[in-house]
Amino acid sequence: MGSLTSIYVFACVFLSILWNNIQPTVENKITANYSGHLLTEVPKNIPVHTHILDLSHNSISEITNFRFTSLSDLQVLNLSHNLITELDFSAFMFNQDLEYLDLSHNNIWTAYCQLLARLRHLDLSFNKFTVLPICQEFGIMFHLEYLGLSAMMIRRSDFRYVAHLQLDTVFLTLEDFSLYEPLSLTALNTRSLHIVFATNQNFNFSLLYDGMSTSEKLKIVNLRYTLSHKDFPSPSLELQKKIKTTDLTLDTVDLEWTVILQIFLLVWDSSVEHLTVRNLIFRGPVVELTEYKHVPLLRSLEQLLSLGSSMKALTLERVRNKLYYFNQEILYRQFSEMNIDSLTIHDACMPHMLCPKKRSSFQYINFSRNALTDELFQNCDTLANLKILILHRNKFESLSKVSFMTSRMKSLRYLDMSSNLLRNSRAEGRCQWADSLAELDLSSNQLTEAVFECLPANINKVDLQNNQIANVPKGITELHSLQELNLASNRLADLPGCRAFTGLEILNIERNLILTPSADFFETCPSVKELQAGQNPFKCSCELQDFLRLERQSGGKLSGWPEAYVCKYPEDLSGTQLKDFHLTELACNTTLLLVTALLLTLVLVAVVAFPCIYLDVPWYVRMLWQWTQTKRRAWHDCPEERETALQFHAFISYSERDSLWVKNELIPNLEKGEGCIQLCQHERNFIPGKSIVENIINCIEKSYKSIFVLSPNFVQSEWCHYELYFAHHKLFSENSNSLILILLEPIPPYVIPARYHKLKALMAKRTYLEWPKERSKHALFWANLRAAVNIKLPTSFETDEEQSDVTSTSSITQRLIK
Repeated sequence: MGSLTSIYVFACVFLSILWNNIQPTVENKITANYSGHLLTEVPKNIPVHTHILDLSHNSISEITNFRFTSLSDLQVLNLSHNLITELDFSAFMFNQDLEYLDLSHNNIWTAYCQLLARLRHLDLSFNKFTVLPICQEFGIMFHLEYLGLSAMMIRRSDFRYVAHLQLDTVFLTLEDFSLYEPLSLTALNTRSLHIVFATNQNFNFSLLYDGMSTSEKLKIVNLRYTLSHKDFPSPSLELQKKIKTTDLTLDTVDLEWTVILQIFLLVWDSSVEHLTVRNLIFRGPVVELTEYKHVPLLRSLEQLLSLGSSMKALTLERVRNKLYYFNQEILYRQFSEMNIDSLTIHDACMPHMLCPKKRSSFQYINFSRNALTDELFQNCDTLANLKILILHRNKFESLSKVSFMTSRMKSLRYLDMSSNLLRNSRAEGRCQWADSLAELDLSSNQLTEAVFECLPANINKVDLQNNQIANVPKGITELHSLQELNLASNRLADLPGCRAFTGLEILNIERNLILTPSADFFETCPSVKELQAGQNPFKCSCELQDFLRLERQSGGKLSGWPEAYVCKYPEDLSGTQLKDFHLTELACNTTLLLVTALLLTLVLVAVVAFPCIYLDVPWYVRMLWQWTQTKRRAWHDCPEERETALQFHAFISYSERDSLWVKNELIPNLEKGEGCIQLCQHERNFIPGKSIVENIINCIEKSYKSIFVLSPNFVQSEWCHYELYFAHHKLFSENSNSLILILLEPIPPYVIPARYHKLKALMAKRTYLEWPKERSKHALFWANLRAAVNIKLPTSFETDEEQSDVTSTSSITQRLIK
């Protein structure tokens, strides 16, 4: 069981690796990528339908004849950067569709050939071949376009098998090079030739001369020559006439300056149109300016420069001078007088350049990454044909002087002054630019908002990113032609208006200090088609709602939405995309919020007022207050009465209009006979000096029951309402069953006021006694009533009751008529 589990786990891991390494391409071609997998041999599990196989950057040392046999669909095979020492092309004999084979950067020293008829790209460069590994079979590879080779020597016969092939590119790596037979390269028929020479050897210049006679595009890397310039071999006149190279690139050049001059003389007087020299170090003896007229090479150069040439563009990149002293004015004058269209001197620590003495043909000048200052080309009238001027990363400081530099360049269209030390202030005076200037790059300087007073009137595109601009001033000169403005990475706190830029179409204000952008931007800038405002520290609050509404109405004009638009403040919303930030209209509209609050208040007041008025809530509140106050006074004034004892069997509550029935029927029938019942009646038992409410409360509390004589007259009495309320309060506070309802006369529901909701509830839920009209039923009525109120009272209160009858009768006249 354990072994089966291990096999299952291994299978899962294997399938996982296989899935990660083998995936279909866009063109439905299966790609197997094993690059950098520390392989020591070609894997056995490669899918048979693989089209593209990458085995580079491993430690494969051997290619066997049968590892690629099953890969009949293989078209691309990369075996570069391995440890292969021997190559047998028969290993690929069954890969008839193979078009691309890269075996560069190995240790191959011998090869056994086999025809690969469809091969287009074969790279054997950076290997250990002694002689060029060109087999006879190569001659019938008619589809071959790219051929990469390496060798330690080149002989004339080496290219005989491929001389008839029309190749696009030949790439030669010549490490530990020992022999070159002149004119060997001329046997090649290729459009482009790329030679990488050994880094620690003197370059064989016959390779340069023959290469220029072989291909239209020639690139040579590692030109080093430490011998004296007197031993430098010059090309023959016959060879100079055969030169057909139009694009020459020399990379990593370390030569005496006299040798460089000789090469330049050769190039200038040839068919070369584009010369590029990178990583140039020139050395040599010191030449004083006074010796200039005695240097034949310089005189020859001056004469050649005055003549016409095929040269159109010269590019010098990363130039370093190893001379202890060198009067650079000599070269500056030669450069300035060149009759070419394009001149690039990049990263050469050049502090100055002279103005041409006569009208120059320069249309493109690139002097980036040097040490040029504001004195460059001042009062220079001879650059009238110049269209593009790039002065990136120099030491210019005055924008005003830069503008005057361009004022005489009548054809100038593009100026790059980025990454300088430019400042601009009103003290410098006005600016004067070339009228033709259409595009201006002033990024990465030290400019403030004053720069808007020094921009060309006809400018179409301005890049002012990464400066110190805090706002766009009002009242600046209108730039009607301005279509694109870049203000990214400045100090703007809001979107700028377009009063001075009526034709603006693209605005970039990314990475500024904008918290809440103005919502009326597109109203003031109707011609803007694209606004880039992302990566600002947006404050997600109500003020941002209008901007979000602006985005929805802009129709896709907000570039980078929504990924680049993220909340910065407040902290709890930091990182939230603006599209996910929502606030209700009510939360952000103060007027609407106040109106809503007022309406809600009015509704609440109405909701509260209606039941208060309908149910007479104030009355109940007032009664509750009076009851509370009465209880409080009783607590403080009569501590001996806190423990209240029953003195009456029942308290009678009735309307004064029903008093005849109470006095003639109720009282006599309950108080007569044995075990007479003690009734509490306001006329007899209210204590003089106390308030009516207090007397009502006392009587109810000292009575076992409360009898309510109900009739239409009862519901019209205010005092009856009081008594019912207090009795009902006792019912709930003492959890007693003390209420007795007598329905003297039927009460229609519509007669009962709304505030008598307690009476309605009592009549609906409790049993009441109804006064019968038939006299035969009166006895039963009185018997039931006596049974309901009959209880043994404490004897001490019986005599007190008799004495209180006299005093109560005389004082009860204070009670209002019910």
